[in-house]
Amino acid sequence: MERGKMAELESLETAAEHERILREIESTDTACIGPTLRSVYDGEEHGRFMEKLEARIRNHDREIEKMCNFHYQGFVDSITELLKVRGEAQKLKHQVTDTNRKLQSEGKELVVAMEELKQCRLQQRNISATVDKLTLCLPVLEMYSKLREQMKSKRHYPALKTLEHLEHTYLPQVSHYRFCKIMVDNIPKLREEIKDVSMSDLKDFLESIRKHSDKIGETAMKQAQQQRNLDNIVSQHPRIGGGKKYKKDVCASSDLEVKNTSPMSEQDSGILDVEDEDDDEEVPGAQDLVDFSPVYRCLHIYSVLGARETFENYYRKQRRKQARLVLQPPSNMHETLDGYRKYFNQIVGFFVVEDHILHTTQGLVNRAYIDELWEMALSKTIAALRTHSSYCSDPNLVLDLKNLIVLFADTLQGYGFPVNQLFDMLLEIRDQYSETLLKKWSGVFRNILDSDNYSPIPVANEELYKKIIGQFPFQDPELEKQPFPKKFPFSEFVPKVYNQIKEFIYACLKFSEDLHLSSTEVDDMIRKSTNLLLTRMLSNCLQNVIKRRNTGLTELVQIIINTTHLEKSCKFLEEFITNITSVLPETVHTTKLYGTTTFKDARHAAEEEIYTNLNQKIDQFLQLADYDWMAAEPGSKASDYLVDLIAFLRSTFSVFTHLPGKVAQTACMSACKHLSTSLMQLLLEAEVRQLTLGALQQFNLDVEECEQFARSGPVPGFQGDTLQLAFIDLRQLLDLFIQWDWSTYLADYGQPTCRYLRVNPTTALILLEKMKDTSRKNNVFAQFRKNERDKQKLIDTVAKQLRSLINSHHL
Repeated sequence: MERGKMAELESLETAAEHERILREIESTDTACIGPTLRSVYDGEEHGRFMEKLEARIRNHDREIEKMCNFHYQGFVDSITELLKVRGEAQKLKHQVTDTNRKLQSEGKELVVAMEELKQCRLQQRNISATVDKLTLCLPVLEMYSKLREQMKSKRHYPALKTLEHLEHTYLPQVSHYRFCKIMVDNIPKLREEIKDVSMSDLKDFLESIRKHSDKIGETAMKQAQQQRNLDNIVSQHPRIGGGKKYKKDVCASSDLEVKNTSPMSEQDSGILDVEDEDDDEEVPGAQDLVDFSPVYRCLHIYSVLGARETFENYYRKQRRKQARLVLQPPSNMHETLDGYRKYFNQIVGFFVVEDHILHTTQGLVNRAYIDELWEMALSKTIAALRTHSSYCSDPNLVLDLKNLIVLFADTLQGYGFPVNQLFDMLLEIRDQYSETLLKKWSGVFRNILDSDNYSPIPVANEELYKKIIGQFPFQDPELEKQPFPKKFPFSEFVPKVYNQIKEFIYACLKFSEDLHLSSTEVDDMIRKSTNLLLTRMLSNCLQNVIKRRNTGLTELVQIIINTTHLEKSCKFLEEFITNITSVLPETVHTTKLYGTTTFKDARHAAEEEIYTNLNQKIDQFLQLADYDWMAAEPGSKASDYLVDLIAFLRSTFSVFTHLPGKVAQTACMSACKHLSTSLMQLLLEAEVRQLTLGALQQFNLDVEECEQFARSGPVPGFQGDTLQLAFIDLRQLLDLFIQWDWSTYLADYGQPTCRYLRVNPTTALILLEKMKDTSRKNNVFAQFRKNERDKQKLIDTVAKQLRSLINSHHL
């Protein structure tokens, strides 16, 4: 029973579900019926559903039939009315067609006119739109055209400004146009083009100033020279406000830059062209020779483009390279002054430009950069000058170089560069200058000494006398009283040498000018250089003349006289230096002149040379001696060679009149002693093995001639028989042998009062042996005679006693 109830419930639920589906099919749009039907087929009761559906269809068909049967008559009436209306509609259609045809025919012209009006309206609207658009585009095109014109005329900074306005003001208003996009794309290229062109102008500028640095520096140095000359003229009226004249331009330019730091495009080139009206006749400013506008324009352009640092680095790098090129001296710079001048001009030109850039730009170069460049330039310049000046052997060129360096230093000092190292280096060149002067004056002295005639200067009239007195400080009252013609005691080289020493002092003084040295330093420099001149050059020249082989006794005598007068003139040289330096000799640390020592040394050398020459002449005469040592009897007079020798000595000592007394006396004594010694050696020489008494007596005649010469007083000043003492050894030896006074000699030997005190036993023995050998040879057959035997015994006895004396003396 329960199963039956359950089956009944399920049947009811199925029937209800089918009913719902049918309602849904009836009420749902046909396009959405798919899901509904799908639910039917998903179930298991679709057969029963189909039955239900068939029953519902039949039900609806019955309702449709009933509906149609109810309204059929009205439908027939409506059809009848509709047929009537169709006839009327046909008529109306024909009427409308006719009316339309007539209307079309009549309105055709109007349509054409309307079409034309439409086109005009369209054109008018297009023209208006075009005008509006062109109104926006024309300023852009005008600005672009202006930009091109400015770039074509190389007005790069205004072009850059125009480009800025075009990019930020005009192009944004018409950015949707294709040509604007092209312009926008070209703007970076235009900026690069402006940068490249301005950089090209800068490169041309750098190349130009590299080529014209020489001219710029030359002009700046001329200005410095003019200023220095002017300062010398008005040194007692210094300018109010100070500053160098040639710095005026820089200051003026700096003021202008401060007042208006913005670029002035092409007007920048006139920044240095302003000159005071009263300066028309002066040398134009060094900066006036250069148009700096490319630097200013390029600097402003790179600043606007945000690349100022790049520009500064490039400018400084290029200028450093140019500085190294400028500071590289030519290899032949030392040959001429123009080589140095061009080198200095280029350096000055370089730093004048950099100084101007420093004062007319804000930060392109700074003081640290300038100082770094100057330090490099200073070290390289000093090194180059040290190297090249060392090759210079002409003092005039060294002096000109010094003046050029001073002008170079003054010029750069006027622009604010420190130049102390240059002046320190000039002190080094001063030493080199002194060396070149010494070499030059050495040649001058050699020429003077070589060309001198070594004879007293003759003067025939008062004019010549005063001329010599004016050249050399000489005073001799005795000479002044003598009538013309008369002679100075010295030769021509004395005033010439004296004046050349003064010229040397003047040359030294010239170098010390403008070196900012004190009077004491100048005085010390002059004195030291003069001492070198005297002690090295003049002394060497005098020594060479004195030692020269062909220098005769007359020349040596004159040299002694000359050096004596030059020695006396040293005090006048001291006064001369004092007058030109204004430093008194009594000042502490003042160097004294060594002239006195120099001339004394030369005089002593000449004296020694006189003594040597005299001895050599005596030796030459003695070489002519031809004694017959075996002569039995002496001649009636002295030997001819000795007579000639005495005559020579007399004539020689006669020219010693003007020599200092001691010199003449020493020369005479030296000659007599040498003659005495030489005669003794001649008597005792080993080649003379045998000697006769007759030869000894002839030798005695020659010695007597010498003693006669000594007694005659060939040179005044000897007291008593002083000069004869030179021959005392010979005299006592000859007296001993000629008088054969051996008993006295042997008895008194060694006593102060001995008559033969100067006779040496060895000398006596040598001479005795020669006479002994002679007696034996000549008296071989006479030895049997009693007298000869006694004499031989005596000689042997004396010889034995002499040997005993010699031995006892040695013990």
